[in-house]
Amino acid sequence: MVDGRGRRYPSDTTDAQWAAIDPLLPDPAWLAGKGGRREVHCRRAIVDAIFYVVDNGIKWRALPGDFPPWSTVYNYFAAWEAAGVTQDVLDALRDRVRLAEGRVAAPSAAIIDSQSVKAAETVGRSSRGFDAGNYAGSSVMPGRTHLSWRKGGPARDNYRFSRKAMRLSGGR
Repeated sequence: MVDGRGRRYPSDTTDAQWAAIDPLLPDPAWLAGKGGRREVHCRRAIVDAIFYVVDNGIKWRALPGDFPPWSTVYNYFAAWEAAGVTQDVLDALRDRVRLAEGRVAAPSAAIIDSQSVKAAETVGRSSRGFDAGNYAGSSVMPGRTHLSWRKGGPARDNYRFSRKAMRLSGGR
């Protein structure tokens, strides 16, 4: 049960998934003796709300009413992101998946999605080519690269990846 609301959405964590994620999150400041007040909302509900936003691609303000207020959820996410907590969680889950698959924990290579990288201005226009199906638009900076562990948007991929990690650990 999550903050009295139960599991309502496919993006909500199971008990097994939460057991894997909870130890990876930092202790609240008041619990670590750094002052502050007790948390009003269950951290599992906060994580479930973040998963809901990522899974459904909605705006923070469009969170359903049975989650904590959008501003609270966003503030937790922003603080965890600024402190590098989200990356640490994803790294730990990635390592768990790779070890379960019999691979080395740390990947030895990354993929550069060259379809979204424009050619440098120093390359002759006649040799650059143009693929209208992969046009990145004028807002993409020439020469800018995007690193991702798999094809697609990084936030959605990280969400899917964490769901896979949770299934390997005995979750849904």
